[in-house]
Amino acid sequence: MEFSKLKAVTEGLLFACGDEGITVKQISKILEVTELTVEHLLEELQYDYENTDRGMMIIQSKQTFHLTTKPEHTPYYKKLLETPQTARMSQAALETLAIIAYKQPITRTEIEEIRGVKSDRPVQTLLSRLLIEEAGRKEGPGRPVLFVTSKEFLTFFGLTSLDELPPLPEDINDEELQKEAELFFLENDI
Repeated sequence: MEFSKLKAVTEGLLFACGDEGITVKQISKILEVTELTVEHLLEELQYDYENTDRGMMIIQSKQTFHLTTKPEHTPYYKKLLETPQTARMSQAALETLAIIAYKQPITRTEIEEIRGVKSDRPVQTLLSRLLIEEAGRKEGPGRPVLFVTSKEFLTFFGLTSLDELPPLPEDINDEELQKEAELFFLENDI
């Protein structure tokens, strides 16, 4: 692979790793190049970010490299955070919220068993929107975190308590639970 393409892939890896960052050794294994080559790629990327008008920069913390925003743009990021978000929630987040609302307290593993797919991102979305919260840990191996809906959830949906959630039929299975709950959430247009 030519150097410019390696540099582009390295930039993508830095972005994809987010807050976790990535080490020279990890990049070396992924790109199947020497660590010296990776160091050169990172030096070039850092130079590019420092010497052009870009909104990003590469920082190194211990042995880990991170792609991050430039500190001088902080006032704009603050404005972004102050701007109300009007984005709708994903189908996965809606499903996860419905499962938590009807089955709480519940662990992430139990949510994933019902949904049949990983639920890390939907849970993070719901936590960041303050619609769910951690409610301690379940007894047993690994002591997984238990999730419940929050007061903000009740306020958002105009409920005074969880007793006001639409009732579910007695013989409902998990798939039907999901569909029933989705109807409630769609009516309230998250």
